[in-house]
Amino acid sequence: MKLKLEKNKGSKINEEMIGLFFEDINYAADGGLYAEMLENRSFAFYECYGDKGDYYAKPDPGYGWRPAQENGGEMQYVTGSPLYRENPCYLRFTAAEPGQGFQNQAYSGIFLEKGKEYRVSFYARQNAYEGNFLVSVKKDGKAYAEAAVACQSVPKNTWRKWIRYELTLRAEETVKGAAFVLALEEAGTVEFDFISMMPADAVAGVFRKDLFERLKELHPGFLRFPGGCIVEGNTMENRYRWKESVGMPERRKANFSRWSLHGTNAENGWHTEYAHYNQTLGIGFYEYFLLCELIGAKPLPVLNVGLACQYQSYELVETDAPEFQEFIQDALDLIEFANGAPETAWGALRAQMGHPDPFGLEMVGIGNEQWETERVDFFARYRLFEGAIHEKYPEIRLIGSAGPDITSERYRNAWEFYHEAAAGNPNFCYAVDEHYYVKPEWFYEHVDFYDDYSRDVKVFAGEYAAHPDCGMNNPGANTLAGALAEAAFLTGIEKNADVVVLASYAPLFARIGYAQWSPDMIWFDETDTYPTASYYVQKMYGENMGTVLIPMHGQEKELRRENIYVNLSLDERTEEYILKAVNASKETKTLELLDWNDEPLRGKAILKELQREPENDSVDGTERRRSRPEAVLYGERSEELNGVLTLAPESFVALRIKV
Repeated sequence: MKLKLEKNKGSKINEEMIGLFFEDINYAADGGLYAEMLENRSFAFYECYGDKGDYYAKPDPGYGWRPAQENGGEMQYVTGSPLYRENPCYLRFTAAEPGQGFQNQAYSGIFLEKGKEYRVSFYARQNAYEGNFLVSVKKDGKAYAEAAVACQSVPKNTWRKWIRYELTLRAEETVKGAAFVLALEEAGTVEFDFISMMPADAVAGVFRKDLFERLKELHPGFLRFPGGCIVEGNTMENRYRWKESVGMPERRKANFSRWSLHGTNAENGWHTEYAHYNQTLGIGFYEYFLLCELIGAKPLPVLNVGLACQYQSYELVETDAPEFQEFIQDALDLIEFANGAPETAWGALRAQMGHPDPFGLEMVGIGNEQWETERVDFFARYRLFEGAIHEKYPEIRLIGSAGPDITSERYRNAWEFYHEAAAGNPNFCYAVDEHYYVKPEWFYEHVDFYDDYSRDVKVFAGEYAAHPDCGMNNPGANTLAGALAEAAFLTGIEKNADVVVLASYAPLFARIGYAQWSPDMIWFDETDTYPTASYYVQKMYGENMGTVLIPMHGQEKELRRENIYVNLSLDERTEEYILKAVNASKETKTLELLDWNDEPLRGKAILKELQREPENDSVDGTERRRSRPEAVLYGERSEELNGVLTLAPESFVALRIKV
């Protein structure tokens, strides 16, 4: 099999084409990327029930907390004089004798690494107490880290204010599955709120370091956030309000997650194991913008258009209702928050939070996964948003929605709408967001999916993934076979760079044992991360994007008959040709590479390769396959290329060569 290069150049490739989509699903934020180790730190959680059209959430302020000892003090969840009114409940704890305290379950339990430090903070108001506060991490009665902080004395017969306390814990030994304990040195009564424990190495004091580094290693061009269905919510009250996610973390109003209700049915009483999946908004819009800056990605926030999740709800705000203007104003204010000068109202808040310079927002998503129906006038809503945004900010590029699939009448209607509008207003829509979760076979069969698309409106492949298998809590759904299908499809996306400008796999994160959706790109637990084959496909694309395509004149179609999927590009910055090639067969394949003179392609090459890991019949290997994504081999090497590229069975390579 042969593949010939040429000197002529094709279409430009958007430098930010391969990016990330972050949604707080599978405990991706709280319990995941957000480095907070405790659950329900503000005593503000809800327990959720219901089904489409009939959702409700019961306050459960004590979720995740319990006495540290049997009969070890009285825990009351009260209100009256809260730290801040946004989260009005707090804990009133009474120790009947010295040493009594309370503990937090912390998801799967606290994991400490020997020698590492952890920062603890909390607010307290003593009502009848003058002793020290004792903070520790314990398991089976043994303390693995502990420290004390002195209670600040308050004169009697005065108003006793909330006081913030801070201390550092140092792990004496490594431990997993431990409990966070806060105790009173003496008998007495104290009120507590906003109790926090963070690793000292949290990036920017916010992001869990190992998960952050996994994201940065992908070299993403953009980050779409905060969803996904949580943008819409199960109800209009439950929708994501970006303005409630900025400012002091202590003042961010807790919200239950749309994914707390995933999988409810009559058999489980409309209540699942995820009923307490809540959002503290510790990662809010400021932190999302900051994350983009730290990993080198352009921000792509998505905004609600007055619709609750069309899959999960009937609720909406009519466009002629006065309340609808709040949604449009939210969009205008968000742009000011991101880009406005510190003298503007929302720019001032950004500066106050620590970022006086603009974040450089260029793109905004109008709705998540919306579509037009007899009841839902999404097209009219998009027009209203577009008109208001472009009147004030004509430079902002808007992302539309084609709905939840790429096969139905709603998808075709959406494209008719955007094409018609773009004919009179080229700035109407920059790109249309398409979603597809499909079997691997579909990706192979549709590598040429975008070959015949009209080029007047661009495409954002916003949510895609191969699903060899699916379901809740199923790391095994991530297979090499699925990832190779995605890699093959991406060769077609890249080849059509003149119409596809953005692409992102979904979902991004999943905490093992807490996942509502499988497969996912990065699995993790409290101790480690487990990148999937799909992760390495994204990494190889993110690190090996050319600036311009090299025409192949149908050679790629000939190679597909041999189960080889390829694309060629040139990185004009380094003068390197880049070949991406998938061998989907179970046989070794040899690809003869020729230059424009029909000579064997020679030069110094860097080869990155993803392939199947040899079978491991050990007990450990069997257990790993059961509880982790399928293991793969990923590596990089330098070599002198002499015109021949050998492709291992079921493999994906990215080759950079300077000719």
